[in-house]
Amino acid sequence: MSSYTSANVPESKRVVIDPVTRIEGHLRLEIEAGDGVIQNAWTSTTQYRGIELIACKRDPRDVWAFVERICGVCTGTHAIAALAAVEDALQYPVPVQARLMRDLISGALGIQDHVIHFYQLQALDWVDVVSALKADPHETSKLAQSLSDWPLSSAGYFANVQKKLKDSIANGQYSIFTNGYWGHPAYKLPPEVNLLAVAHYLQALVWQRDMIKIHTILGGKNPHPHFLVGGMACSINLDNDQAINQYSISHLKQLVKSSHDFIHKVYYPDVVAIAGFYKDYASIGASNPNLFCTGDPGEINTGVPAGKGMIKPGVLLNGDYHTVHDFDQDKIKEFVTSAWYTYGTKEDIGLAPYDGQNMIDYTGPKPPYKWLSDNDKYTWVKAPRYDGHAMAVGPNARMMIGYAQGVAPIVERVNAACDQWGLPRDNAFMNSTLGRVYGRALDALINVDMMVSQLDEMVDRIRHGETSTFNPDKWEPSTWPSSCKGVGWVEAPRGSLSHWVRIENGQTINYQAVVPSTWNSSGRDAQGQMGPFEYSLAHGGNHPLIDPSRPVEPLRTIHSYDPCQSCAVHLFDVAGNPIITRQDP
Repeated sequence: MSSYTSANVPESKRVVIDPVTRIEGHLRLEIEAGDGVIQNAWTSTTQYRGIELIACKRDPRDVWAFVERICGVCTGTHAIAALAAVEDALQYPVPVQARLMRDLISGALGIQDHVIHFYQLQALDWVDVVSALKADPHETSKLAQSLSDWPLSSAGYFANVQKKLKDSIANGQYSIFTNGYWGHPAYKLPPEVNLLAVAHYLQALVWQRDMIKIHTILGGKNPHPHFLVGGMACSINLDNDQAINQYSISHLKQLVKSSHDFIHKVYYPDVVAIAGFYKDYASIGASNPNLFCTGDPGEINTGVPAGKGMIKPGVLLNGDYHTVHDFDQDKIKEFVTSAWYTYGTKEDIGLAPYDGQNMIDYTGPKPPYKWLSDNDKYTWVKAPRYDGHAMAVGPNARMMIGYAQGVAPIVERVNAACDQWGLPRDNAFMNSTLGRVYGRALDALINVDMMVSQLDEMVDRIRHGETSTFNPDKWEPSTWPSSCKGVGWVEAPRGSLSHWVRIENGQTINYQAVVPSTWNSSGRDAQGQMGPFEYSLAHGGNHPLIDPSRPVEPLRTIHSYDPCQSCAVHLFDVAGNPIITRQDP
C-alpha cells in the first residue's frame, strides 16, 4: 500500500463528512483530526458520470449540445468551451458580435453563480441565522446604509425580515435554514450583521432570477442556451421582433445595470464587511502554492485578440505570487494513481488530455463506505498536474495573477480591502479560505464592469452596421482537414476550464474535459502530492476543527472552492466499447 493511504489512522481520530452538501455533485471528506486541528485529509468524489462517451463518433458541430449537459449549474460554460475547441481545431474564425454575445452569457453566468454561491451555498458557514433574532433592526439599517445606498436598507425592512424569520422558527419551520450549526462557537458575527446577511440572502434569491434572462435573450433559453459552431444561433435585426432588436438591447441594458448595482451595492460590500470578522481565515486553508488562469476572458485558442482581456494567461509557482510565468498547455498531464481508472500497466505515468484514457478500475468497497482512503484508489477524479505541479484554479487565482500583472482595478480593490482589515497590502492572503471567498466577490465586480463595456461595444458595432453573428465559411465538412485537434479554454466561475477534441474524417474520435474541480479536488498523484482540497485541510496542521460532530471549519474551506463534482468526473472509451457493467445480486 502506498505511503499516502490511511490504513494506520486510529479509529478515534477519523472524521467523515459524507455527503458534503451545498455543492453540485457528491463529495466525501475523510479527515484525521486531533487536538482541535486537522492532521490529514482525503477527498473522494463518489459520483460517476460518463458524458464524454456521448461526444465520440459525433459531428463536431453537435458536440457542444451534449457536453453542455455536464453540469446544470455551469450552464453554457461547457458549451462555449466545446465551441472554442472545435473552432480551434478547424481554425474557424468567429464574428466579433458572436464573441461578445458569448462573453455576455459567460459573464452573466459567472456573476449569478458567485452570488448564489456566497448567499445560498456558503454564507451559512459564516452567518448564524438564529442569532439574527436578537438584532436591533435600526442598527442593522445604519450598518447597511454605511456600506452603500442600496434602497432596501430601512429599519422597517429589516424588522419585517426579522419578523418573518421569528414566525417561521417559532413554528418549528426552519425551512431553508434547517440543520445549521447555529450557536457554534466558530460563528463571530454580531446579531445585526447576521440579520443583514439573512435579508440579503433572501434578496439574492429574487435577484438571481433576472440574471438568467440574459441567457434567454442571447441564447434562447436557460438552462443550456443555444449556440452554434462559427458564431451564435441568434441574429441581429432591429426591425425583426424575432431577432436581437432595439427592445432586446434595452432589456439587456436594464439587466446589466441591475447586476452592476447588486454586485457593487450588496454582494461585494457584504463580503468585505463579513470578512473583517474572520481575518484569521486569511491564514487558514491555503491550497498548494501554485495557481494558474488563462485570461479574462480567456485569450488562448478562443479567438479573442491579444491584449483584449484585462487579465493575461499566467502561472504562479512555489509560493512566489509576484512572478507570473508564461502558461503552456502542453505541460498538462493527468494521473490516475488515486482514481478508479487505469492506464494499463503504467499507473504512475501522466497522459496529456488529447491522449486521455478513462478505463475503469474500480475495486473499492460498495456503499455505505466506512473509510475509502484505506485504499490507494479512492475517488472518481483524476489528478491533473502542470509540469508536475499540483495547481489550484479559481476566481482567487485570476485575481492573484491580475494583481501580479498590475491590473489597476484589482490592485486598488485588494489594497483597499487589506487596509480595511488591517492586513499587509499584498495578494498572498488570497491563497486562503478567506481569500477564495473575497476573490470570488472581486471577480464578480470585475466581471460586471466588463459586461457593461462588452454590451456598449456590441451596441456601438450595431450602430455602425456590424450585425453578423455567424461565419459560414467553414461550416461544411468538405472544408475541414482530414485530421485535426483543438482545445478550448474558458475561465469558468470556478476556474480554468478546458475541452480537448480530436477530429478525423468529420467525426469526433476523442474528447476530454479538464474542469476546475478536477484540478482542485484531485487526489494524490504518483509522487504523493495532494490536490488543493486535501492540501488546504491537511497541510501545516493548523486548520481548526473544534467539534468533530459539527465540522463547520473544514466545510468553510471546502465550500470556499465552490466544488462542482458533477463537472469533475468524466469517462469515455475512444473505441466506444462498454466500460462499466451493472451486476445485480
